[in-house]
Amino acid sequence: MEVYKISNDINFEELMQNLNVDKSGIKIMAKKTKLHFFYIKDLAVGGVNILKQDALSIGAEVFTPQGAILCEEKKYDVVLVASTKQIEILSKKELAQPFGLKILAQEIKKFINPMKFKTKIMGVLNANDDSFFVGSRFKPEESIKKIESMIEDGADIIDIGGVSSRPGSKYVGEEEEFRRVKDVIDVVSKNKFYEKIDFSLDSFSPFVLKYALDNGFNIVNDITGLENDEVAKLTAKYNAMVIIMHKKGNTSTMQDNPFYENVILEVDKFFQERIKKANNFGINKIVLDVGIGFGKRLEDNLKLINNLEHFKKFGCEIMMAASRKSMIDAIVSSSVEDRLAGTLAIHLQSIKNGASIIRCHDVKEHFQAIKVQEQILRSI
Repeated sequence: MEVYKISNDINFEELMQNLNVDKSGIKIMAKKTKLHFFYIKDLAVGGVNILKQDALSIGAEVFTPQGAILCEEKKYDVVLVASTKQIEILSKKELAQPFGLKILAQEIKKFINPMKFKTKIMGVLNANDDSFFVGSRFKPEESIKKIESMIEDGADIIDIGGVSSRPGSKYVGEEEEFRRVKDVIDVVSKNKFYEKIDFSLDSFSPFVLKYALDNGFNIVNDITGLENDEVAKLTAKYNAMVIIMHKKGNTSTMQDNPFYENVILEVDKFFQERIKKANNFGINKIVLDVGIGFGKRLEDNLKLINNLEHFKKFGCEIMMAASRKSMIDAIVSSSVEDRLAGTLAIHLQSIKNGASIIRCHDVKEHFQAIKVQEQILRSI
């Protein structure tokens, strides 16, 4: 007999298939292999002790502060650790319990069967001369070559932008934005590039977005997160996909000492509100972007990357857009031109944590890195 340790990242279902395990057995066992960690904030002490006993009764665990069992405080923060199967059982148990446990049961159940999406690469092309990364800028006459190159390199989506949204930037106005992107949009339409891949417009202007949607674009990348009702109406009318991004403040001041009590919960609340708004307007194709660098400290960016899986509860695709951003410089001093390695590190980890769309400047390098990562994770 010989034994070797298998990685926790192993594709369990594929491993079981290779062992010729019964298909129904694979589904049952898969629920026992995935562990979930939940941070539960401000749970009433009565709920803490009920949850603790119910969890222990099914083999799960709740980690509580000292003094909780003696009810020294009215509320406590606790951590629940349980498998998918245990969450299924526990969520049913707690539906009948007081102290907010019914709401807790409804929340944790959202995490156990997340939708799966194919990983896609969104290439960035900026039709302006003030984007923070020079390599993403181009002139309209170069657009055909740029687009063809990105498609060949492996882009699934190309995101066209006419204005910079970097920290400190100011909006140039609708007319100037339209002037910058019109020729590029026309190139996409005339050459029918939209038949090969999807095209997104990075804009919050209804006027500019309408022109793009009339000419083959099918994704609205809105950094204001559907703040404008007219953008919501337009997106619904064209049955387009919308990317809802979280940011704190406006682009000119967003990095002036941003602060969060809990960045995960604040972004979560924002998404809840904007998804509801999108649905009310009849928008059903939604992508969520946590907004790395948009009113965030380094610690906030890192928490969002590490906890991306939390946002899978909404059933939407998650986009990560950290390409060459300043958070890399905050970790390892580097110029914008020297941040490709840091970008790849963030994006590959983000895919493992739940992202399915990667917005980047370097399509070819990302395509290779993602394919290698996928092969590694499939290998047993």
